[in-house]
Amino acid sequence: MIRWIKTHPYCLVNLYLVFYLIGFFTLEMLVPEPQYVIHSVIDDWIPFNEWFVLPYFLWYLWVPGFLLYFMLRERDSFLRLAFIMFAGMTICLIIYALWPNGLQLRREIEADNFCADIVRFLRAVDTPNNVCPSIHVSSTVAIHIVICRSDAFRNVRFFRLLSWTVSVLICLSTMFIKQHSAIDVFWGWLLSLLLGAVAYRKGGFV
Repeated sequence: MIRWIKTHPYCLVNLYLVFYLIGFFTLEMLVPEPQYVIHSVIDDWIPFNEWFVLPYFLWYLWVPGFLLYFMLRERDSFLRLAFIMFAGMTICLIIYALWPNGLQLRREIEADNFCADIVRFLRAVDTPNNVCPSIHVSSTVAIHIVICRSDAFRNVRFFRLLSWTVSVLICLSTMFIKQHSAIDVFWGWLLSLLLGAVAYRKGGFV
């Protein structure tokens, strides 16, 4: 593994994730209560549905899985993905620090099933703070952008459609289990679209 890292030093950009996690949890401790509450009328139209926790947790396989895939198989796609994701995370942390925000969308869960129990666990370990823009959404969109532009997948219509479907389900899931507002989702999408335009700008990026 050490030999592989020496011949593929670009993979070390993943070390950014250590600094991101430190920054994120530091903000959680320093600002335990949000100063600005995010809410949209659209949030009131969306009912709580515990079954959407399944695509929500798919994120934990989908995003790291493709980050690893591109790191191993496509250097240029990996570096573009790392830029979109990590620059997006940095921008989000700056916004959270300057504009501490959160949600008041959570209500008592009345359902009694496996998915409801998972949502209860999620709420116990994840506070409704630092939500806008949504990093869950922005990183999902980053993966989709790179899949659609990668050498391996851009000409495979089925896989691009699969990526779109998974991305939409993950983003919807954040709203249906009340982890995010529609506003968080919108700005998460827009953030990655803008960074994607930079990553794939004419004249090259890597």
